[in-house]
Amino acid sequence: MKTKKTITDSTVDPDILAYTVGDDPVLDLALAKWDCMGTAAHVTMLSEMKGLKRPVVTKQEAAKVRKALGRVVALAEKGKFTIREDDQDVHMAVERLLTEELGDLGKKIHTGRSRNDQVAVDVRLHMKDEILAAEDEVCALAAELCYFGWCAGAIPLVGRTHLQPAMPSTVEMWATGHAEMVLDQLANLEAAYKLADLNPLGSAAGYGVPLPLDRARTTKLLGFSRTIHNCFGASMARGECEAALLSALAQLMAVLSRLAEDMILFSMPEFAYFRLPREYCTGSSIMPQKFNPDVLELVRSKAAQVLGLQTAALSLLHAMPGGYNRDLQDCKGLYMKGLDITRTTLRILAKVVKGLKVDPAACRAAFTPGVFATDVALRKVAKGTPWRDAYHDVRDHLGQLDSENPDAAVAIKKHEGTCLGLDHDLYRARIAAAYKSADARRRELDANCRRLLK
Repeated sequence: MKTKKTITDSTVDPDILAYTVGDDPVLDLALAKWDCMGTAAHVTMLSEMKGLKRPVVTKQEAAKVRKALGRVVALAEKGKFTIREDDQDVHMAVERLLTEELGDLGKKIHTGRSRNDQVAVDVRLHMKDEILAAEDEVCALAAELCYFGWCAGAIPLVGRTHLQPAMPSTVEMWATGHAEMVLDQLANLEAAYKLADLNPLGSAAGYGVPLPLDRARTTKLLGFSRTIHNCFGASMARGECEAALLSALAQLMAVLSRLAEDMILFSMPEFAYFRLPREYCTGSSIMPQKFNPDVLELVRSKAAQVLGLQTAALSLLHAMPGGYNRDLQDCKGLYMKGLDITRTTLRILAKVVKGLKVDPAACRAAFTPGVFATDVALRKVAKGTPWRDAYHDVRDHLGQLDSENPDAAVAIKKHEGTCLGLDHDLYRARIAAAYKSADARRRELDANCRRLLK
């Protein structure tokens, strides 16, 4: 019986083969659309190559391949695209389907490519799409935080440092402060996006090929901002791109974890500033009264996981020699898991914040005389006392401080960024601009895909 030819040596021990293939048949399902898009651009470029006695692929043949690739994408969108054991990965699965449909023409699509530059293109296109989706989710969470803050307005809230009562603040300041921290993480996601927005196609195994490949052409067709010029550098950039994204995700998750921790603390009975939505809390198997903030506790755990994924990716790279090494295969699962955890966390927290309630009475009741100590010292300064003298005078007489009206205390704090100096329009504009930017790039990415696969 004649055996099927695969890309690997059929003499490889089955256990070794399974170990080296790893999770690619599962993970690569997420890359099917992008593999087809990269292949469509590559085949189009092959049909336009100059200086050959005969074209590797004619323009008519390239059109056939693109249409067939469109059908593969349709299969993937319906969940009917599969990667067989003998395929090993998405690249060979797509090539198999094209060969079954188009015969020898399907065997030509890998001309001038290696799976190295092929998977690098797939990953970068997938990353771009996922980062834009994550940016939308960042904006959605920030918008919920801002709305929660704006609805609460100037409800006084004890500002804390070291978890100890510090100075008068407001619920709005707390919420929009977290919103601003979340929005600031867009800069890290954008840095990762810029790295992903570079085209490695045409670098092959890292040293180019003896064919007149037009790398600028595939860059334009795929909508990348530019080509990675050096083929060797393009090969080594695998892994770096994934690690950069995981670094951005880890920093974002650290910010989300702090938000979750605040909500856990402030919803404790001892604080009771906030009430968590009961439908997002879990009970106890033994204590009927319990409504536990498990979902927020898991945010802390998930943040630790993403930090671990970032560390794993950087550890893979730190002692790796130049050129392709199989270690890089494992970066794929790391960044995909990091994306899944982070995007899910963003969506979950947006739900929790949307259902969060404030107890104004509990917020005001938490104010003790010491919270107003700095205000008292500054009033002395306003009357001419040097700051350090005023500071020591108040510190030496803390027991003589009186309780003050927290609403009045926050009402006089009006400079930029403080209790009554928050710019609602600033946050609205930032969120709207981020949404608009992500939407424009997503539309461009989708348009490029449609053009290539029609």
